[in-house]
Amino acid sequence: MSRPLPTTLEEARRRGWEQLDVILVSGDAYVDHPAFGVPLLGRWLEAHGFRVGIIPQPDWRTKEPFMALGRPRLFFGVSSGAMDSMVAHYTPQKKLRHDDAYTPGGRHGARPNRATIIYTSRLKEAYKDVPVVLGGIEASLRRVVHYDFWEDKLRRSILLDAKADLLVYGMGEGPLLELAQRLRGGEPFDAIRDLRGTCFLARQAPESALLLPSWEQVTTGKAAFAQAQRLLEQEQNPYCGRPLAQLHADRLVVCNPPGLPLTSDELDAVYGLPFSREPHPCHRDLIPAFDQIKCSITTHRGCFGGCSFCAITMHQGTFIQSRSLQSVQQEVASITGKSWFKGQISDLGGPTANMYGLACGAKDSGHGCRRPSCLHPAICPNLDCSDVKAAGLLQKVRGMPAVRQLVVSSGVRHDLLERQPNYFRELVAHHVGGLLKVAPEHLSTSVAAMMRKPDGAVFERFLTRFRDESAKVGKRQAVVPYLMAGHPGCSLDAMVELAGALQRLRLQVEQVQEFTPTPGTTASCMFYTGMDPTTGQTVYIARSDRERRLQKGLLLWHLPEERARARKLLQEMGRNDLLKRLDLLQTGARRPKKITR
Repeated sequence: MSRPLPTTLEEARRRGWEQLDVILVSGDAYVDHPAFGVPLLGRWLEAHGFRVGIIPQPDWRTKEPFMALGRPRLFFGVSSGAMDSMVAHYTPQKKLRHDDAYTPGGRHGARPNRATIIYTSRLKEAYKDVPVVLGGIEASLRRVVHYDFWEDKLRRSILLDAKADLLVYGMGEGPLLELAQRLRGGEPFDAIRDLRGTCFLARQAPESALLLPSWEQVTTGKAAFAQAQRLLEQEQNPYCGRPLAQLHADRLVVCNPPGLPLTSDELDAVYGLPFSREPHPCHRDLIPAFDQIKCSITTHRGCFGGCSFCAITMHQGTFIQSRSLQSVQQEVASITGKSWFKGQISDLGGPTANMYGLACGAKDSGHGCRRPSCLHPAICPNLDCSDVKAAGLLQKVRGMPAVRQLVVSSGVRHDLLERQPNYFRELVAHHVGGLLKVAPEHLSTSVAAMMRKPDGAVFERFLTRFRDESAKVGKRQAVVPYLMAGHPGCSLDAMVELAGALQRLRLQVEQVQEFTPTPGTTASCMFYTGMDPTTGQTVYIARSDRERRLQKGLLLWHLPEERARARKLLQEMGRNDLLKRLDLLQTGARRPKKITR
């Protein structure tokens, strides 16, 4: 079995290493698995000849835990972990969560609020002269001025607040490796300013840079913040995106264009690294996130859906990067040899499972495109929606020895499935596992438009087709519709409309997601400014906790305790008109044939 990367000097010396080149600090427990970003990057650097160690979830109250591996020769890398630390710690109601899936035993409190900033501060206290490089989702989404929901105000670039030396945004393999190689070759750290997918501080902007509205402008005018968001989004294409620069007082945060997508061969090399696929021995308790994904396979990266509330575009990009069939099969084979494997692959997919193998069919392969979404307001005519590769992948993997069941649980785009008949048939006949996750998020045309999602008519066609196909293959299967309350543009009337649509479609939900304005997304910009950054039009915002809770409760009207709570709130708000509509729905309700969770 492959040895994990060292977490102590003693472990490093067993490898014959007296000093490490790069030390990575993570807010997550150390699981040597490709689904965990920091271990993946550590293995990537190791494969290219660097001596790498990991400090997982250090106690941030003193500097000593950050000195566990000594002084690195090149730099420290810092990540809050797989999630923004504020999202990990707080519910949409800003209440403290009581668990953390990325911590042994699921315990809360193993990482601080704003972990990236705190970790950097401790490293600078311990080794003032060693460069610190920020990375991960928290750094990606906070790389320029951003709205912070938990403080209800704008915050500066995290590069400034953390006082770090460089920020890597996106998935990171390319820029991090090039940085390490150039430093190993003798280049001074401060001279490396041309790396794609990085941000740095400067006194003067590059000649080709596009100036975003400054810190002073966005904090005094919401229209300026909306303009900054629009410019940031339109420059996300790595092939035509320009460098961006944003002034903060007398310093510029310069963002180079995004890193280029990995080729299939490069992605295969990343996922072919010698992961043990186990937690580090220093962790004694079960790590819930590992237990959930240990039998899952990532087949591709990126998402061209461009949903306004989703952070994937800002982090993984819109170009789909797919692994080869052989690479996926090799990983499946490595899982089936594990003692804990019981015959089921729990997921085969990515951010959106049925985007595997898809690409832009334009003459320039989309290199000059600035659309934020390939699917909204309609599917782009240049998008090659062929499902041959995706359907073939399902067939090949489920036919492998020791694989008794293969489930697709990472979610699918139901609007794409209309153009993917082969994948749809394979999915329904073999890979649903009883419940299929689909995320319409809302069925109101106006709200769906704010989300950049297809409208309700598309979902209804899919649902009818899914039920018919399930009956045809003799399976009792249901759809799990992921729905969202409180999104910009969503009113109480829209939620009552959605409740009526669910009844008509014979669906009930037991869980509803409440919109959380995460940094860097277009929907968060809408929430803060009250306007659509693309059109400048005013957008309705449910700002009070009471209304947001009520919107969620309206979809759970079939549950007596939720109905009583929602009824009381509607009466307090003087919305007896909505009460009457809901009562009519309840009176006319028939018992649903399909109940989803």
